[in-house]
Amino acid sequence: MTALFGTPDIAIGMKESVSRVRLFDGPLDLSWRHCATTSDFIADLFALRFQSSRNDYVEVRHSIGYLANELIENAVKFRAPGEIVIEASMDSECFKLKVSNDVEGENASEFQSLLADITVGDPKDLLIQRIEANAANPDAGRSGIGLLTLMSDYGARLAWIFSSADENDRICLETYASIPISQTHN
Repeated sequence: MTALFGTPDIAIGMKESVSRVRLFDGPLDLSWRHCATTSDFIADLFALRFQSSRNDYVEVRHSIGYLANELIENAVKFRAPGEIVIEASMDSECFKLKVSNDVEGENASEFQSLLADITVGDPKDLLIQRIEANAANPDAGRSGIGLLTLMSDYGARLAWIFSSADENDRICLETYASIPISQTHN
C-alpha cells in the first residue's frame, strides 16, 4: 500500500548532496525541545552561505527554521516509537527537506484525511477557513494550520508518501518540502 498526497515532483527524490540527521528514541525520549534544537541547527547550517548579507541571512534562516520545526514537530508528535530521519539540501533556487518516521495505522488514516482536505484549493483561503474553524472549536483535533501556513506564507510545496512498514499496523511516512530561496539570495 502506497499513498501520495501533495506535489508529486518534489517527492521523487533529493538528487543533490544531502545532509542527514537522525533523532533516536532513547533514555532522553524525543520531545519538543529536540524539534527546536534540531531545526535551529539545520537553519544555521544552510543559512551560512548568506552571512555576507545580514537581511538575507536572517530571512533564509527564519524560513528554513520555521519549515524544519513544523515538520519535525509533526513527526515527533505523531510518530510510532522509533527514529526520525531528517534529510536536507539546498541549491540556488530552493531548500528541500525530507522527514521520515513511522506512524501507527490510525494516525496515518487521520492524517491522510486531513491532507485530503488541505491539499485541494487555495492555501490562503483554506488557512483562513481553518483558523476560523479552530477558533470556533479549539478542541477539534488536528487543524493543519501549520502546514497551510507553510504553503500560504512561505510558498512551500509539500508532499507525503505513506507506505507499509515491516511491522503490524505501522506506516512509513515520508514528508517532503521545498521552499523557494529568493533570487536576491544568489
